[in-house]
Amino acid sequence: MHIRRGSAASDPGPEQQFTGNVWLDKIAVPSEVSPIAVYSVHFHPGAHTAWHAHPRGQVLHVTEGTGLVQRRGGEVEQIRAGDTVWTEAGEWHWHGAGPRTFMTHLAVQEAVDGSTAEWGEHVTDEYPA
Repeated sequence: MHIRRGSAASDPGPEQQFTGNVWLDKIAVPSEVSPIAVYSVHFHPGAHTAWHAHPRGQVLHVTEGTGLVQRRGGEVEQIRAGDTVWTEAGEWHWHGAGPRTFMTHLAVQEAVDGSTAEWGEHVTDEYPA
């Protein structure tokens, strides 16, 4: 058993993977012991991920606020505190805060060959308010 005391440091979301002001708290990172990654992701209003897919899928659990999520070819859907989103392995999607709301979610995914995601292009701002 390993216990890390205190909070993880917050890091800004990389510009290649996010649009807007996003902060990541690393709760668990893949290692020799476990391939699982867990992040608490804090999105400022209007901030969101780029299009991406996970080799083993992803679970998102919204802990605060209201946000948006969309799978490629699907409708933009609103998500709010208490909602859980499961994406299938290889399913291209994006997620983030609403245009005027903050949103925080836990993101859980498994690394394959050291990678938890394949990143694509940025999402345009042409999604519903």
